[in-house]
Amino acid sequence: HSHDFGSAGQAQTVRSIHSAGMVQTGLPGEITVVSAEGHKVALVAFAPYDYAASLLDLDAAAALITKARTEARLVVVYMHAGAEGSTQTHVTGREEYAFGEDRGNPEKFAHMAIRNGASLVIASGPHVVRGMEFYRGHLIAYSLGNFANFHNFGGGGVLADSAILHVSLSPTGGFGGATLRGVLLDSEGRPSLGGGSVALVRTLSKEDFGKHAARLSDKGVIHRPA
Repeated sequence: HSHDFGSAGQAQTVRSIHSAGMVQTGLPGEITVVSAEGHKVALVAFAPYDYAASLLDLDAAAALITKARTEARLVVVYMHAGAEGSTQTHVTGREEYAFGEDRGNPEKFAHMAIRNGASLVIASGPHVVRGMEFYRGHLIAYSLGNFANFHNFGGGGVLADSAILHVSLSPTGGFGGATLRGVLLDSEGRPSLGGGSVALVRTLSKEDFGKHAARLSDKGVIHRPA
């Protein structure tokens, strides 16, 4: 939604983020490198819009991820991908659409990202949580829902389920461990810890990815499949 108020609104958003001492990524061709515990981490983000790094042009996305891998050993890829709404909790493995828009094939895109050097792929867009899988040893979180909501998205039911994902990566980009904490949005869209997101993600992961599904304990600890 960075472009909801046009290019001027997007530019103002970027300036506001920077003035708060934070960084951002996701503009066309943009790679953002940060430091975490002395290690460089490259952040690249994609969406199915022309004002963002394109989710739909897989060749260009692969080239940008490959370039990011030359700038940092750790590469985290974000994708705003997939159909949206309370009936869209499953990863289909196909091209997905919403409101007449092509929202990409999240599974195809995420696998491409891993093959081209991503250490981790995280996502939102569907406005509901989705399952998680491991591909070539790397975690893919297909949607973490809405972290907060100021009356601009639908609420209630699975639309109120959200999550905080904490992932540790090794200095070489390998999976070092992860925990998912459930978040529940109230009727005003305010988040608080709790809810049934962990159980829901565990179920969706098993249903969508079978033997490749992330394994989640009752407390949200994430393990690679055996």
